[in-house]
Amino acid sequence: MRYNERELLSLARQPAEKAAEVLMRVPKKGSVLKRRLVKLVVNFLFYFRTDEAEPIGALLLEHCRITREEENVFSISFVEEPERKYCFECDSEEQCREWVEALKRASYEFMRRSLIFYRNEIQKMTGKDPLEQYGISEEARFQLGTPKQ
Repeated sequence: MRYNERELLSLARQPAEKAAEVLMRVPKKGSVLKRRLVKLVVNFLFYFRTDEAEPIGALLLEHCRITREEENVFSISFVEEPERKYCFECDSEEQCREWVEALKRASYEFMRRSLIFYRNEIQKMTGKDPLEQYGISEEARFQLGTPKQ
């Protein structure tokens, strides 16, 4: 995915859907847990040093696995690079569970499945495809299963 650095910084400044200070370990050899401010905005997880306004990194939450590791710990790893694993330690089990749920809901795949589900429900109720008015009802990304050829 391509993105403009300025646009990404602008996105990082947007109000967060969820934000907190947690302990974080990046996938570098010898990396240790460090306190970071993490901020979920749409499908990006930004992380900051606790005393700085600019993010030091961002994770695009696509094609990734969010896994509960221990009581207060979860991880994010990427399907195409499973060795690229970020670990997060929360202050409580409840905070950890909330983060895992929020991160899973933030992915494009989850949003796409939700859109298709609600599209089908509206179509059952009204008999009309709600995407038709936008001219996008036949687009492959809004279809179930494999894309049409």
